Amino acid sequence: MPKPNSELDGQWTTDWERACSQRTQRMTSSIIRELLKYTQQPDVISFAGGMPAPEAFPVREVREACNYILKEMGPQALQYGPTEGYPPLKEYLAESMQKYGIPAVQGNILLTNGSQQALDLIGKVFIDEGDTIVVGRPTYLGALQAWNVYGPRYITVPLDDDGMQVERLEGILKEQKVKFIYILPNFHNPAGVTLSLERRYQLVRIAAKYGTFIVEDDPYGQLRYEGEDIIPIISLHKENTIYLSTFSKTLSPGIRLGWIVAPERVIVKFVQAKQGTDLHTSTFVQYIAADICNRGILRRHVKNIRRMYRERRDVMLAAMEKYFPPGVTWTRPQGGLFLWVTLPEHVDTGKLLQVALQEEKVAFVPGVVFYPSADLGGHNCMRLNFSNASPEMIEEGIRRLSRVLVREFG
Repeated sequence: MPKPNSELDGQWTTDWERACSQRTQRMTSSIIRELLKYTQQPDVISFAGGMPAPEAFPVREVREACNYILKEMGPQALQYGPTEGYPPLKEYLAESMQKYGIPAVQGNILLTNGSQQALDLIGKVFIDEGDTIVVGRPTYLGALQAWNVYGPRYITVPLDDDGMQVERLEGILKEQKVKFIYILPNFHNPAGVTLSLERRYQLVRIAAKYGTFIVEDDPYGQLRYEGEDIIPIISLHKENTIYLSTFSKTLSPGIRLGWIVAPERVIVKFVQAKQGTDLHTSTFVQYIAADICNRGILRRHVKNIRRMYRERRDVMLAAMEKYFPPGVTWTRPQGGLFLWVTLPEHVDTGKLLQVALQEEKVAFVPGVVFYPSADLGGHNCMRLNFSNASPEMIEEGIRRLSRVLVREFG
């Protein structure tokens, strides 16, 4: 084998910073991913990630599905597949969503690599530099990460206990052109609140009046612990709504499997964008998911984790009532994985996080990262996750966090 030409070493080196496109300047790392470096330490109690409980994963059932698929359909499962997704899995999803009133058929569903890819596809297909998007205040960090690279301008609308204050949209849409409205109606990430039925109707009326479509992000809809399901936004105006969901919060985040429901003429554009990214979502993973779904395993699994997560939510709420000092408030989610804590105005939770990690070995996500820019708020807020820690760890973690709060503002 010829040796490399060492005479060229050091004579010319690519300036990689200059070689990168301008859009990379808008890319940022997720603070939640960065926090994982600390929270994986065994002595740290973490309320920072949005991770399901690993002890609840259906490991044995997935192993059985893998063995069955490889034995009975191995060559097909290991082959390329259609960009749109595996038809039997799409058929299952269509039937499941129809029970909630979602107008889903095989032709208007696209399987994706998690709902995060779905958010990126929305950016590729719809966002031009300078387009205006309406989001909640706060909103999902992953959506901001997916769309920032495309250069949009954000207008934020505050949330309260009934979700986004959609009555404010009329004035916004009357004054300027908005490309779309992004909303997490069920058990909002990070706020934990749910959009009321009245506001869902109001949102659809306003969006239709001004010709603005809606992106309905619903990763937590099946994780309701109390109350009644509320009709999905897409069922109120199917031609004006793009709906996203995922298996990450129900089956497993590691399989990276989500989906989009949209008008078929829009699905065509998403398919073209996805083909340039990854050709298609893993055939093997889709076969496994279809087998698990069609054998009723997912349905039973969701019932189990609902009971588990409800207990953990209740333990966290009770511990906060017991330990947190006066002046602290928080949301009381009816489902999902998160609740939102508001501290006195002078507290900076970014600085508080460093103290919490160093002195008490407890982690959370500072609220400011859930806003398009730091000047919009969130500096005195934090997001807490209750699904990933045992009840005993939740009790101890809230006790530790309360000690930090008491020392900081007493």
